[in-house]
Amino acid sequence: MEKIKGLIDAPFTPFHPNGDINLEPIPAYAAMLRKNGLRGVFINGSSGEGYMLTEEERMQLAEAWMAAAPADFKVIVHVGSTCVRQSFRLAQHAQQIGAWGIGAMAPPFPKIGRVEELVKYCEEIAAGAPKLPFYFYHIPAFNGAYLSMVEFLRAVDGRIPNFAGIKYTFESLYEYNQCRLYKDGKFDMLHGQDETILPCLAMGGAQGGIGGTTNYNGRELVGIIEAWEAGDLELARERQNFSQAVINVICNYRGNIVGGKRIMKLIGLDLGPNRTPFRNITPDEEAAMKRELEAIDFFSRCNRL
Repeated sequence: MEKIKGLIDAPFTPFHPNGDINLEPIPAYAAMLRKNGLRGVFINGSSGEGYMLTEEERMQLAEAWMAAAPADFKVIVHVGSTCVRQSFRLAQHAQQIGAWGIGAMAPPFPKIGRVEELVKYCEEIAAGAPKLPFYFYHIPAFNGAYLSMVEFLRAVDGRIPNFAGIKYTFESLYEYNQCRLYKDGKFDMLHGQDETILPCLAMGGAQGGIGGTTNYNGRELVGIIEAWEAGDLELARERQNFSQAVINVICNYRGNIVGGKRIMKLIGLDLGPNRTPFRNITPDEEAAMKRELEAIDFFSRCNRL
């Protein structure tokens, strides 16, 4: 299977003030991401509040992103849910509309505690779109699935024909690299933490990644890879450190899903509020966050519309 090179964005879901999904900004959103160096989108995941969307809404968003995607822009649809049959239908739909790939994280309930349970879950979902690459989205902080990904690769190898790899959003750079080295790099290991792109490049195998802060800081994150490929380690370090400074700011405002989504408004693309039970940014918090971003010169370096 083709391995992804470059960075894929995990977009936010636009909402109207009343909480309904808002498809209108998606064409401008897709164009902005492409302009700033992103290679595609991984929709309806954690940044997109996917578990808080109805099945119909998730399908509508997938169709809207497919319609808006520029040429050669990969659309990967997160189809994970707490109902594996719903995930199967979402996978079928993604294949029907011509998505590039699908992915699924482990469900938050019931918690998966064994590798075999996770393989079976992925197997049933991937069967819904046998022509598309399937990625497991490893983000145990969200679902408690703190399982060995090396053991998972061993168990899934040869069992799911369209299994492509893992979106790895966890702190263990050692395990990430061990997965990357499995059978001489058989599977696509997509780096999932924007704060540690450079060390994964230094280990020699991070070809692609999926990020959340790429929504508004994609230029700098893409720039880390560009500087590394150009042999400019000092510039790569500076861009990585700047990207961590941006993350330090959003951590003061309930993280990427809440604080990061409001940054989109500050750069000119208002994507609306978050859904309940997320606690939305207040006007005072927005003003304070803007000041913190100004203090690190964010607005001269962030994504451009």
